Amino acid sequence: MRRIRITVAYDGTEYHGWQVQPGLATIQGELTKALSEIEGRLVDVAGSGRTDAGVHALAQVAAFSIENPIPLVNLRRALNRLLPRAIRVTSVEEAEQGFHPRHHATAKTYEYHLWREEICPPMRRLYVCHFPYPLDEARMTECAAAFEGEHDFTAFAAADEKDELGASKVRMIFDSHIWREGDELIYRVRGSGFLKHMVRMMMGTLVEAGKGNLDRAGIETRLQPGFAGKSGPAMPANGLCLISVEYER
Repeated sequence: MRRIRITVAYDGTEYHGWQVQPGLATIQGELTKALSEIEGRLVDVAGSGRTDAGVHALAQVAAFSIENPIPLVNLRRALNRLLPRAIRVTSVEEAEQGFHPRHHATAKTYEYHLWREEICPPMRRLYVCHFPYPLDEARMTECAAAFEGEHDFTAFAAADEKDELGASKVRMIFDSHIWREGDELIYRVRGSGFLKHMVRMMMGTLVEAGKGNLDRAGIETRLQPGFAGKSGPAMPANGLCLISVEYER
């Protein structure tokens, strides 16, 4: 049995997120279907994490086990032939038998893109959140740094079926910064892991700061254990993209 690790890029516009859902088109579902056709039996595909409906990925990582001796380059070609054009396998490699893309990940990086001008080009509309209203971008830059470090992100997480397990919502954010690039405001955040809707709620909080409704001290308060209520709101999914997943070498 071979353990295979793949990197996948996808346009999430027409998909209901990563995770398999009965009767709905998902990234995991499409990969499972393609791999099962190649292997001749049902193949379980594990991902580095779940992306929401409409969220995109430049480099999602997944892994699976197969018996088929097909060479790696041919496997990549076969997958891309069977998959919808919105999903592309960009790399395929052998992995250790115990490799799990989520459990062994050490860091993930996301970007959120905000289009700031009055008119959003049609070719960009599926990959940015159009927000042409006044924002104090310097204030947003200052506030983005407040997320760095180890914090309790309970106020920045949507309700999840895993909540009843009582898992910790403390996460380490290694880098959090925002900058202007042409007509786009880009927020990049790199952390040890992320909760459901967490990046979208972090971006929503920064937008509130840009509107003048919140300052850095207010964000720091929301990062304290026991904070009552939620921060945000969660920004639309289409502006979010998973950029990379890191592992120890």
